[in-house]
This record gives sequence, structure tokens and C-alpha cells, in this order.
Amino acid sequence: MSDKDDLGEKLSDLTTEHRRLDDEIAECLETPPFDQLEIQRLKKRKLVLKDKINTIKSQLLPDIIA
Repeated sequence: MSDKDDLGEKLSDLTTEHRRLDDEIAECLETPPFDQLEIQRLKKRKLVLKDKINTIKSQLLPDIIA
């Protein structure tokens, strides 16, 4: 497997986890009483994943000389 394939697989895994966190956050908000600390923890984890996703996407895109 090439590095590009590895990055693509990692990107797919991170994107799946990011979507799963969306569902988890929505579920927490639907069932009162809200656990604000848990929601904040999930949102922070989601932001970390988003940063990792963006980093991998930038590695997969070729450099464009302006």
C-alpha cells in the first residue's frame, strides 16, 4: 500500500468517527437533563478530528505553484 492509500484510509476512518460524534452529540441533546460537560468533551474531540481531517486532505492535494 502506498502512503496515499494509507492517508485515504485514515481520512475515511476519521470522517466516520466525526459523523459518529455528530450523532452522539445530537443524542445527548435529545435526552434531558443535558450533560453539558459530556457535550463539551464530544465537541472538543470533534474539533480535533476536524483538524486531523484537514491536515490529511492538505497532504493528499498536490502543491499548486501560483
